[in-house]
Amino acid sequence: MTLAVYPGSFDPVTLGHLDLVRRARRIFGSVVVAVLDNASKRHTFGLEERVEMVCAATRGMKGVSVDTFSGLLADYMKTKRARVLIRGVRVVSDMDYEFQLAFFNRRLGPNVETVFLMPDGKYTYLASSMVKEVARLGAPVDSFVTPMVARRLRQKFQGGV
Repeated sequence: MTLAVYPGSFDPVTLGHLDLVRRARRIFGSVVVAVLDNASKRHTFGLEERVEMVCAATRGMKGVSVDTFSGLLADYMKTKRARVLIRGVRVVSDMDYEFQLAFFNRRLGPNVETVFLMPDGKYTYLASSMVKEVARLGAPVDSFVTPMVARRLRQKFQGGV
């Protein structure tokens, strides 16, 4: 069974992320959603909150687990003995950045292959940053995230509305 790692900040996890988890799970035997703990990056939600939301969103998905990591992804991949790295690509503009990451990950972990997956078309322009901005401005985000995440965003930006 091949283990694939899907890393990201998941701030917050979106339906697009979950679509990629399902796609990866159909291809690979097991998927670890690895939530990045990067203290130098300013997140809307803390690490524990992000992990809790990802765990809730993936509950019941057979073969899917949630973990955290910090530091180099290549080091994390070695500790997990994973050889497949999942990255989502929505639009052409994602490719330059993703290719840079894939290049460095390959240099740091030559046994790791990066697999690019495209989400369902309805998630092509869905990004956590846009979801947060929409929520911050008070609009509903229910069609972009799970009910729990929508509730957490309302609490964060509208004080629990």
